Amino acid sequence: MILEDLYRLLKSGHVQAQGIVDTMTQPIVVLDHNLCVTNTNNAFVRTFEVERDDILGQSFFALGNGQWEIAELHQLIASVIPKAAAVIGFEVTHDFPAIGQRTFLVDARRLIHPDNNSSNILILFNDVTESRRQDAERDFVVAETRHRLKNLLAVMRSIAMQTQTEDRTAAEYRDIFLGRFEVTLRAQEIATTDQTIDFEVLLRQSVGEPGVDRLHCDGPAVTLASSKVLAFGMIFHELGTNAVKYGALSVPDGQIHVTWALETGPRGRTYLICEWQEKNGLPVTPPKRRGYGTDLIEGTSAHLGGKAELKYDPNGLAATIKIPL
Repeated sequence: MILEDLYRLLKSGHVQAQGIVDTMTQPIVVLDHNLCVTNTNNAFVRTFEVERDDILGQSFFALGNGQWEIAELHQLIASVIPKAAAVIGFEVTHDFPAIGQRTFLVDARRLIHPDNNSSNILILFNDVTESRRQDAERDFVVAETRHRLKNLLAVMRSIAMQTQTEDRTAAEYRDIFLGRFEVTLRAQEIATTDQTIDFEVLLRQSVGEPGVDRLHCDGPAVTLASSKVLAFGMIFHELGTNAVKYGALSVPDGQIHVTWALETGPRGRTYLICEWQEKNGLPVTPPKRRGYGTDLIEGTSAHLGGKAELKYDPNGLAATIKIPL
């Protein structure tokens, strides 16, 4: 074999080896015993948006803006050759030049050589930015679901415990409880989608079918955040239920008029002022004892930073509800 044939053979082997490395989709660099870059593949050049000639011969820990200069990583890579060690899955999150915030897992091993005395180190990079983001989103969704489920169960337990049983049959208790349960689920369904809802739409949904044709609404367009939906829904469901049982909706000619307006209060906060007025119903008298419905309406309004006032006018129940938006 003449020298020219040997050169062609070596060149062919080098080209083939480089081709294999460049075919790999994982970014790769090869370091010498001084931890300087002796070779890299196309994936590394594309991933980090660098020029191959600009990094060859450079210290690995001086690349970019020093993103790899981490004391623990430096120590681990430096021990690969003398201690025959390996670096597996070292996580680096950094704001990289040109490509921004990314997370990589770094593996480092001694480069295999036939005589088993190689002092070169092969470093591989696995971009896990997207998977880490998906993991974080999944963990958030799971935590949020648990939180909302816990809150929902607490609400249902409160409804069950505070719905009075005295002077009621089991069927009456069931119907009252299921009515409150249904409006809670409807409101929770809206809240869990993180959607806003029009106030009048929620008002009509909360009052329900028995009074939807006799409910007269008048007020500006108001959009409620999802965090307010459950509270508003429970308040107006309770008013609607009482109207069906004792008030305007318990007789054929009864009607409910609801008007609302927006008002600017202290510190520039916007308040929704809602007036509920029942007409043409049965004569109304103050209840002999304070029930769950009154506690719910007044307590929920207060919890939201507002207030509710109930007036038992003989001509029909009137309620004024003021809640900050």
